[in-house]
Amino acid sequence: MDRIRIAQIGITHEHANGKMYSLRKLSEVFDIVGYVDDREFSKSPRFGNDFVKPYEGLRKLTLDEAFNMPGLQAVTVEVPNNDLVPVALRCMERGLAMHMDKPGGEDLALYKTLLDGCKERNLPFQMGFMFRGNPAFQFCIAAIRNKLIGEVFELEADMNHCYGGEPYQEYIGKFAGGIMYNLGCHLIDFVVSALGRPENVTPFLKSAPGYPASIRNNCMAVLEYPHAIVTLRSCSKDIANTDGRRMKIVGANGSIAFNPLERFDGKPVELSLNLAAAAGEFPAGKHTLRFPPQADRYEAQLLELARIIRGEIENPYSYEHDYLVHEVTLAAAGYNRWR
Repeated sequence: MDRIRIAQIGITHEHANGKMYSLRKLSEVFDIVGYVDDREFSKSPRFGNDFVKPYEGLRKLTLDEAFNMPGLQAVTVEVPNNDLVPVALRCMERGLAMHMDKPGGEDLALYKTLLDGCKERNLPFQMGFMFRGNPAFQFCIAAIRNKLIGEVFELEADMNHCYGGEPYQEYIGKFAGGIMYNLGCHLIDFVVSALGRPENVTPFLKSAPGYPASIRNNCMAVLEYPHAIVTLRSCSKDIANTDGRRMKIVGANGSIAFNPLERFDGKPVELSLNLAAAAGEFPAGKHTLRFPPQADRYEAQLLELARIIRGEIENPYSYEHDYLVHEVTLAAAGYNRWR
């Protein structure tokens, strides 16, 4: 089967390096024609580290060269947050399938223009929410939808970390929605997949101790459903760092909990399932589920993109789902009032 000809547009998004490492490992699936260094045209706030090593040996392209590359089928859009949608719109106009990183920009209407354009052209469009390829998250979505633990009434999760030092705090202060805008969207994608549209969304955008109010690096959002309250947190000053990220889900028939949310050290993610009564394939009582170690965060999602492009499967995430996720994200980050 012919490989999919793909280019990466941008190298400064927080996930750009990881995306390129994943693409290079999937050399039997993707033919990487080159990359575009967005530092040459982007003035938007960015936070990253190694902008060189992941791209060694690959052809460096201008944006025009990438768009005019013969046989180009797809792109990964990895420019800074607030450049993502404008660049993706140019990709959409050229009929390119795309993986676009998160979040979908501070302008909901502009993001809708992108999604509508992709839908009209029947273009594969994939948002880069990092838990979509995580088997523990996929188990939880199925468990909630199928009422394995009964109807859910409580869900708590966090995206805390402590990386990046002071440059990260300065970076996150460039966004009115702070860290909820930048990282909360990953959890919101999961919650909307499992529970659908909330009845209400309330943001709490605070600064961690020692920082001015303009640096919203200690945030929470509450999503309300008919019988469930969802509490999502993200703070960039948690000394537990990403290992401290956790999930707790409680329903009328039991609970699910796991921590950390992901790991790439060759060890499985362990999930605790506690059932009051037998459900599905599980008897009543406590269970420990171990999910196979992930090779990396993005591999499963990029392989899914390849199958969508080839017409082997339909995109499991609709344009409407992606719009709703961003509608909730902007409300959770204080940009728009929920209605």
